[in-house]
Amino acid sequence: MTFPIRVRVPASSANLGSGFDTLGMGLTFYNVYEVLELLPSGTYQVEVVGEGSRELEDPAANLVIRSYEAAFESWEKEAPGLVFRALNAVPLCRGLGSSAGAVVGGVLLANALRERPLSKEALLPLMVRLEGHPDNVVPCCVGGMVVSCWDGERLRYLRLTSMPPDVSVVVAVPEFRVSTKAAREVLPEVVSLKDAVFNVSRAALFTAAWATGSWEHLLWAMEDKLHQQFRAKLFPGGEEILSEIRKSPECMGVAISGSGPSMMAFVRGNPQGVAGRMCRIFSGNGVRSRFFVLDVDEAGAKLSGGGVRVATGA
Repeated sequence: MTFPIRVRVPASSANLGSGFDTLGMGLTFYNVYEVLELLPSGTYQVEVVGEGSRELEDPAANLVIRSYEAAFESWEKEAPGLVFRALNAVPLCRGLGSSAGAVVGGVLLANALRERPLSKEALLPLMVRLEGHPDNVVPCCVGGMVVSCWDGERLRYLRLTSMPPDVSVVVAVPEFRVSTKAAREVLPEVVSLKDAVFNVSRAALFTAAWATGSWEHLLWAMEDKLHQQFRAKLFPGGEEILSEIRKSPECMGVAISGSGPSMMAFVRGNPQGVAGRMCRIFSGNGVRSRFFVLDVDEAGAKLSGGGVRVATGA
């Protein structure tokens, strides 16, 4: 085996309004993780370039390394140490799936060192178990717009059709962090039957609209009663963006990306104009932000270098 071994993982956006813990899509925005050399077990040399460079060079704090070790532990094998480098573009704690990408990347790097590598499909239950939820992990791994179901043991997922080429995904990213833990704690433990039916109907409409190309229904289908009204209060500008951006004629749907605080919108026509309005709302609430105009990543995580082969079947 030769080095480096490299895995590129896409960012992801999950929930998409009504699809709480279920809907997610890969985005054309990437972190790259590299194994440059093997070391004795338990020994790591870690370099992080870009996002998280000050906090992720400690192997114990690096989720890629922790997931890499957890994969070997699940296979009851000893994990070799690594000379490891991360090239991080995806912001941390912003609702863009950085944790899911780290889990996917760590497991795929471990898999590359197996004598007989497993397929992505065979690895997905382990990845979801390590991260806790499928809605970011699955699209990060396999790409596309994905509907996922997970009961703690069994995983089922389906990829939907590709997004039209004239539609963009606009993401506004504020200089403000919201931890997934905090975003979970703000949610009520019990919801009314009326709100549950509201979300079931919207999520069903979303998947039907996407599967049939009936894009005019997305704006309505991305409405939500389970999480956004609570999470939007965790960061300045969230509630205003949800209410105002949907009024833009180019907007096909707007939502909190993942658990926030990034905001995403499907846009047909003028993505920069919508992105600018989102960032101006953040600015008007005293928060600096930046935006990205992206597409849906259809390939998912990609392994390369080192003469690595990946199994095509489970």
